[in-house]
Amino acid sequence: MDQGNPHDYLDQHQDRALADLTELVTIPSIAAQSDHADDVARAARWVADRLTRAGLDGVRLLPTALHPAVYGEWLRAPGKPTVLIYGHFDVMPPGPTHLWTSPPFAPEVRNGRLYGRGATDDKGNMLIPILATEALLQTIGALPLNVKFLFEGQEEMGSPYMGAFVAAQRDLLACDLAINADSGQQSEEQPIQLLSTRGICGLEFALRGPGADVHSGQHGGAIQNPLHAIAELIASFHDASGRIAVAGFYDDVLELSADERAAMQTPDWDEAAERAKIGITAFFGEPGYTPRERTTIRPTLEINGLWGGYTGEGPMTVIPREARAKISCRLVANQDPQRVLDCVIAHIGAHTPPGVVAEISPFANLARAYHLPSEHPANALVGDLLEELYGRNPLPMRTGGSVPILAFFHEHLGVHSVGFGFGLPDEGIHGPDEFFRLSSFARGQHAYLRLLDRLAAWQPGADGA
Repeated sequence: MDQGNPHDYLDQHQDRALADLTELVTIPSIAAQSDHADDVARAARWVADRLTRAGLDGVRLLPTALHPAVYGEWLRAPGKPTVLIYGHFDVMPPGPTHLWTSPPFAPEVRNGRLYGRGATDDKGNMLIPILATEALLQTIGALPLNVKFLFEGQEEMGSPYMGAFVAAQRDLLACDLAINADSGQQSEEQPIQLLSTRGICGLEFALRGPGADVHSGQHGGAIQNPLHAIAELIASFHDASGRIAVAGFYDDVLELSADERAAMQTPDWDEAAERAKIGITAFFGEPGYTPRERTTIRPTLEINGLWGGYTGEGPMTVIPREARAKISCRLVANQDPQRVLDCVIAHIGAHTPPGVVAEISPFANLARAYHLPSEHPANALVGDLLEELYGRNPLPMRTGGSVPILAFFHEHLGVHSVGFGFGLPDEGIHGPDEFFRLSSFARGQHAYLRLLDRLAAWQPGADGA
């Protein structure tokens, strides 16, 4: 133990912190691809070892129905609150590697940024609280409150088995509040308070026609082409305006009040700049809602993949035996993911063209939307801290993405979750050249020291608030 200042400790160890993050980002822990299962397990062992080196107690790998989770704790502050810090060490596939300036799993520092798959989502952000905890234990020798860590390896798949895991481990994970490190801020100058995340469900389906690919000259015009059929079916999911046309899809959607919608608007939002950043000529979607509302408080149905037939070089005149598609739905408050999935399945059954047969495989990643009440006292505490750190009031934000485990924490542990991460929207999450700003990496470590100190004085209510 250095018997020094934890902030000084962090400053003195930034080179080592960057080396740690670089080492973690080199592990291709792609949860959705079975040939990377060993890499996900290797990342889990790396995280467990890093928790142990930081000084946490009871560090262990916990099995799930898929990839292992990592747990650690420091529970030596009697009478103080217990917080559960959450993050994930799995990553999205890198996509076409030729779109990356440097290889996705050979992280490289350029212009004060670490480039690599998972650098910001979520390896950099989940490492931050570990480093802050270590700084406290190595200088002061104690934490100001009780802390548990839970890191998972299947978030980028939609956490399909984490609901059952949290339910089974509710005693081990019991806490007063969860802190979600898989979060971020609006910009380097503008903080946010994350109030909601959307739920998720999805499926893959195939439309099968002939028993094998057949000659288009001999059979074209006489049989249903699965590619034509799937194009017709996919077109039926939305009307011409962009509203979802699946019967029952909107039945349980909780509508926000006019005041709640007004609070979401930011006067400095520049539509032209947003279009240019995305690379589109126009926004499109459900009428009556702004682009920001469509991506945060409204549900969606998106085609994530569509394929079939011959796609190689040159012609190959066949009618393929099948065509396939992947669908995901982002859900909002009050929507039951299983009911929505049932509506989509019924729609496929009712709109499958004649001459093909639909085979449907639902995904296991069912999760409800999560909402943190704006009046929750921990929300106010975090908001005050962010205002001090940035010198600006944090914006109340609702995200279009999903962090499924937040709903599981609320359902099975009875606790709410506050977002406290430092990734920024422009850091290439899920795309090529993903990066994490080293300035945000350092800023987050110091911010967690302050957060843990503030939470030590917090008095949670009987309802988990």
